[in-house]
Amino acid sequence: MNAPARLGLYAGALALVFGASFGVAALVVPDASSSAASEEIEAADAHAETPHSSPATPSGPVAGHDDGGSAHEESGSTDAREAAGAVTGATASDRGYTLSRVEAPNEVGEAGILSFEITGPDGDVVTAYDVAHEKELHLIVVRTDGAGFRHEHPTRGADGRWTIPWTWDAAGGYRVYADLVPSELGEGLTLTRSLLVEGGVEASAPSTGMTAAAGAYEVTMTGDLAAGASSILGFAVTRDGEPVELEPYLGADGHLVALREGDLAYLHVHPEHVDGHEPGAVSFAAEAPSAGAYLLYLDVQIDGEVHTATFRVEAS
Repeated sequence: MNAPARLGLYAGALALVFGASFGVAALVVPDASSSAASEEIEAADAHAETPHSSPATPSGPVAGHDDGGSAHEESGSTDAREAAGAVTGATASDRGYTLSRVEAPNEVGEAGILSFEITGPDGDVVTAYDVAHEKELHLIVVRTDGAGFRHEHPTRGADGRWTIPWTWDAAGGYRVYADLVPSELGEGLTLTRSLLVEGGVEASAPSTGMTAAAGAYEVTMTGDLAAGASSILGFAVTRDGEPVELEPYLGADGHLVALREGDLAYLHVHPEHVDGHEPGAVSFAAEAPSAGAYLLYLDVQIDGEVHTATFRVEAS
């Protein structure tokens, strides 16, 4: 075979090799890119900060049903801790610990299981917790307009997954908080995710006065919430004008959750152990990082039943 012919065959062979290589790349690269994109999405969701739900409207349905048999979860923006003034409960991750995707029923009235897990800095599921306020983990769920507050205590399985029977009473966007102390960290964390529950939403607004109902009881609040400082807030529980006897609940005479309206950041609140309290009275020290409106949820136990009073107050 002469030289030109040999060169022609060699060039053809190279073309086949490079063509085959290009074909393989065309098949492999999209799959690899898809995998990387999926990992980035999962990482962004796992570390989503300041999750926020779509605005709830009184008449329209709330979109967000997914195909996984759970309420739709939304991710949010970054740098939330700085924007929130370093308050807790504004992010899904903190100090290497992450609240996983929250699985829950999709629709109002649908009985199911709400479940999640906490992963640590090493990526493994956390299975060791310290007890705080008599529980390993406190689950707080509230709709983004402040309605539907629930304080529950799920069960932890041997694999570290937390579960609790769950039924939604109303549609809308919800914030789910996990308040916990990982044993390895030894400090408290409040991690959060957002969920959307399908259905029409009826707008609700908490009481703006200093008195609120808690079942058949009346709760009166005293004290002012100061921005940028610690404040003492007092609560007196009565029925028909007479003070009632409060039973111990989670290691105190009551339990208070405070959320900043808007971003629903979770505030530091501590019970005040004061000698000589009047019957039916309980006090808390609260720290409001900024001026504005805050939602307060007081849980008290009377005759073995927990009752919740909701307040909306302004910090100045």
